[in-house]
Amino acid sequence: MRSVLERIGFSSLIGLIASASLLVAAPSCFAQGGEPQYFAIRSARVVPVSGPPMEDATIVVARGVIVAVAKDATIPADAWVIEGKGLTVYPGLLDALTDVGLPPPPPPPAAEGTPRRIGEAPRGPEDRPNSTPWRSSADELSLSDKRIETWRSAGFTTVVSAPKPGFFPGQATVLDLAGERPGDLVVKSPVAIPVSIRPISGFGSGFPDSLMGVLGYEHQVWLDTEWLTKAEAAYEKNPKGIARPRFDRTSAALADALEDHALVLLSGNTALDIRRALELTDHWKVNAAIYGGQAGYEVAPEIGAKKVAVLVDLKWPEKEKDSDPEDFGSLRTLRFRDRAPSTPAAFAKAGVKFAFYSGAITNPKDILKAVKKSIDAGLAPDAALRALTLSPAEIYGVSDRLGSIEKGKIANLVITDGDLFNEKTKMKYVFVDGRRFEIREIERPKDPPKGDITGKWRLSYTSPEGPEESTADLTMSSDGTITGTLTSKRGTATILSGYLSTDRFNFIINIPIGPSFADVTFNGTFDGTSLKGSISVQGFSIDFTGTKPTNSSSLGKLAGAYRGSYYEGDAR
Repeated sequence: MRSVLERIGFSSLIGLIASASLLVAAPSCFAQGGEPQYFAIRSARVVPVSGPPMEDATIVVARGVIVAVAKDATIPADAWVIEGKGLTVYPGLLDALTDVGLPPPPPPPAAEGTPRRIGEAPRGPEDRPNSTPWRSSADELSLSDKRIETWRSAGFTTVVSAPKPGFFPGQATVLDLAGERPGDLVVKSPVAIPVSIRPISGFGSGFPDSLMGVLGYEHQVWLDTEWLTKAEAAYEKNPKGIARPRFDRTSAALADALEDHALVLLSGNTALDIRRALELTDHWKVNAAIYGGQAGYEVAPEIGAKKVAVLVDLKWPEKEKDSDPEDFGSLRTLRFRDRAPSTPAAFAKAGVKFAFYSGAITNPKDILKAVKKSIDAGLAPDAALRALTLSPAEIYGVSDRLGSIEKGKIANLVITDGDLFNEKTKMKYVFVDGRRFEIREIERPKDPPKGDITGKWRLSYTSPEGPEESTADLTMSSDGTITGTLTSKRGTATILSGYLSTDRFNFIINIPIGPSFADVTFNGTFDGTSLKGSISVQGFSIDFTGTKPTNSSSLGKLAGAYRGSYYEGDAR
């Protein structure tokens, strides 16, 4: 029997690895079988977000809904009781923009679409390069995406997930991170239409490949959508003697989403891009919010005056690992890196409604660490918590069912043994739609690491198709935990779990193979300057070696092209 590597081709395997956008290891959590429909969390500290904290309070959950929150709440006789003394209960956290739960996008073509001449009628989707607004994340969910479990283990009960990439990549859906079938996860769809105004990398010589071209193209799409809506309404009212409007899939999908009150999300991370997004909101006459927003400290009063909400990317700008140590960057770049975490505090002061999203963060535990940087930069802790719970629910129009601990709302809860933003705090339980998940720490090797494996590594191996290379961008914590990504010309995959113990390393990436996902394991030895080991998938393996390239700048360009999530703002 041929090996898996031979059957699918190792080059194809690495392509799948490189295009996966998965996440680093987090504690496992398991739904408890045979549990009743009723739960009570007794005598806990409750932080509802919609009101002041409650001491020694009890929460009662029945069939996935909160039925009581009070000090004297009556506990049903058949309820499963969790003693809450010494514990704190928060609303489930909400990642305001991600692609968790969705399979990785296919590699973009070198060029796509041809611009039509001015005045020429649209012929259909072939006129719409990198535009697929009819795609719905609710239709593309995959329960085998391990990020569902790892995000949930980090306290995230809900995400707003959207397809990527593209100018109009598809429609976003609010998802709860638990269920037996994909449809069980859907809370509301659609809730948003992400729009990127940045030229797409790798678009080649096709149209549009410049900022001006993208803006012109997108403006035409909105004009066509407005025209199609009016033309179809007129035709339906009186079709006799009138040529029927020509169908355009992009405009029809956008019109339907807008009719469902979907929010338009415009990318904008620098002050210039944010101001441009504000102007486009008025120009295109859409109900919009901005995502990115890291340079908001420069324009917070302007955003506040426009009453536009902002989704803040928590992947704060930083200097690339292994970059030239003598290259400190421009003064503006240094200022941006230093002040970006202060943006949420500036928003709070200016009255801007804002929420947090993970951006290119690959380990969900790092999300709260990134929020803590904003708290250290002046953001009040209660405002930070609101930006992870009630504020995103309000922005997406689901605050009537999510975002706070209130009677009648969905039972999405996080139970901790201390303050949420304290690094030593441990999460004990997570409730999603009233289902209890207990957080259990993964047992790790006890031997400390010898050396530091942090850095960019060029991995070389020989597949059945010939020599291959990829790049592993690794970061090691003091306890030996490895996080990071693996990059090839086809894209980037995120390390699911990893460690270095003595001189032995191991890290895992989960990739789609056929209709499901499979783990690919990299393990071997580290001698301080090189890696040597094997790549294994479904019982078959191939050897590889790893070295640190001497030309870090060219390697940085390779990794930089793919390291960011589509929803990571432009930090230039």
